[in-house]
Amino acid sequence: MEVAIAPGTLLIASIGLSDGVFDGSVVLLLDADESGTVGVVLNKLTTIELERALPQWAELVGVPHALFDGGPVSQQGAICLARPADPADEPPGWRPLFEHVGLLNLDTPIEIAEGAYRDLRIFAGYAGWDAGQLETELAAEMWYPVPALEADAFDPDPATLWRRVLRRQGGNLALFSTWTADAESN
Repeated sequence: MEVAIAPGTLLIASIGLSDGVFDGSVVLLLDADESGTVGVVLNKLTTIELERALPQWAELVGVPHALFDGGPVSQQGAICLARPADPADEPPGWRPLFEHVGLLNLDTPIEIAEGAYRDLRIFAGYAGWDAGQLETELAAEMWYPVPALEADAFDPDPATLWRRVLRRQGGNLALFSTWTADAESN
């Protein structure tokens, strides 16, 4: 199945991707055009306490109540994924990406955000590819592009997301969901 590289696409790290950064990653693409591609890693947490990094936003973040490691680029910056409480609304500071998932500008006054969203997740940093870089990695089968589900962006159990997303694809990709680092166990 051919999947477009666009906002709302997931990049699932292949079992051969063992660079110490993206091993076992599930990346949600936020932007893709001729200048490059940007996404956030959905299944890795930082060791930084959310309450210390962004105390004003900590109460609005869902389960797990943590700051996510969005990727190795600009880790001092933050990106917020949000899903409005009312799917028909586009609250101030929110930009839609796919389905009812969008980006929330963290400069939005907290008073406006309170009650306007049913899900919020904050990422330190992002994953980025220059023009042509992701295409090269896809040709080398470092990533499996698949359509995202709205729930993937706010999954309450990120530690198992890689395996579950692979499993739901069926076919050969589902087989990879049982892979272990110990080659004799595979």
